Amino acid sequence: MKNTFIITIGRQLGAGGKLTGEMLSKQLQIPCYDKELLQLAAKESGVHADFFEQADEKSRFSILSALSSFWEGDFFTNNYLSNEALFKFQSDVIQDLASRQSCIFVGRCADYVLRNHPRLLSVFITANMGNRIETIAQSQGISEEKAKTLIEQTDKKRASYYNFYSNKLWGSATSYDLCINASTFGMDETVAFILDFVRKKFVV
Repeated sequence: MKNTFIITIGRQLGAGGKLTGEMLSKQLQIPCYDKELLQLAAKESGVHADFFEQADEKSRFSILSALSSFWEGDFFTNNYLSNEALFKFQSDVIQDLASRQSCIFVGRCADYVLRNHPRLLSVFITANMGNRIETIAQSQGISEEKAKTLIEQTDKKRASYYNFYSNKLWGSATSYDLCINASTFGMDETVAFILDFVRKKFVV
């Protein structure tokens, strides 16, 4: 499938990375994978999906999660699965999907997992903090103060995850083919810009 191509999207919380992927998916008529990867990895590995959820874009499990698993009776059968093992299961699913079709992956170090793919475009979406706070406050139904805290915590986890599993730095321009601030033009024009980049890079 030499004409297939892959787009990976790294993103700050509230910058519109998921929406960008969905809009690109619709325009290019190719699938976009975000949380769906966790279910697919669980199905392929036979590991309960809850463990992928616990480890999702985190470099390590929390103690509370482990204790919760213990009291639910799953500790001895499942908790010894390392984050590295779960990352490997998820990476295998990403590589399998990318080998069969054009698609878009949001987060989960997909750009690093697919670093040897010959037709890969890695994108990072950022946005002004004020816009991000407003987006998260509205979507989550929380105060702007809580939205800011959530953004800072989530970005820190995503950075830790990415830096732990890859040899690159999360959010650094040198780690991606294209970094774009969605606040500059708005979501529609941001997607249009990426589409133009895609068409020029892959001649589609």
